[in-house]
Amino acid sequence: MPESFDDRDLSESSFWGVQLHRATFRDTDFSDSTFFHVFLKNVSIDGEINNLVINGVDVTDYVNQHDRWWPLRNNLAPDTKEGIAESWKALGKEWSKLLGLVSTAGPSVVHQSVNGEWTLNQTLRHLIFAMDKWFMLPVLGQHSFSAIGLPNTSSQARPWSGLDLNQNPDFEEVMATRSDQHKRFGEFISEMRIEGLPETVAIEENGNVPALMCLHVVLEEEFEHLRYMIRDLAVE
Repeated sequence: MPESFDDRDLSESSFWGVQLHRATFRDTDFSDSTFFHVFLKNVSIDGEINNLVINGVDVTDYVNQHDRWWPLRNNLAPDTKEGIAESWKALGKEWSKLLGLVSTAGPSVVHQSVNGEWTLNQTLRHLIFAMDKWFMLPVLGQHSFSAIGLPNTSSQARPWSGLDLNQNPDFEEVMATRSDQHKRFGEFISEMRIEGLPETVAIEENGNVPALMCLHVVLEEEFEHLRYMIRDLAVE
């Protein structure tokens, strides 16, 4: 039976003679790691890279030059109001394009799952949850989570105020909630002052974090799940 390593800190660990055939790494930080005398065949890597050296060759620039999502991938943590607005606008444009294609592909696409991954409907419900967790509650002061939100699988046992995992909302309800959230996020970033953001806010499950980080997480969530949906739905 394959082992699962979840939410573990294995920093500075040493792996020697370990078989990792068909292993999957997700949301894993390999910063400052060294792979020596390894065999990388039929390996797929998707993530943020910087100073990636393979066999003595820094391939960072080559990869980024051929990355469809560059430079947006590199602009998910801007420290200016203008930078946040620019990334938000770019993400909105890409999501609008995808949802437009979905609307012409037929209603079944919304509930299509590939390799056990979330459907589009489930993904958008998760983004509703993420927006609540990282923006609506800590930044705007909303008192509870949207009932139709969907947390990560590992967090679903947690008693999130207002959340109802028994909900089975249709696509129209999900889109209406998402549209309202996006409107409020857009209005906020257009009027905010970076220096006026709270130094820290409390995030349920994650503790106290800088308020600016909350906006960055929203951008990252929208970006990553956009790419997952494009990959799985293959409607481009």
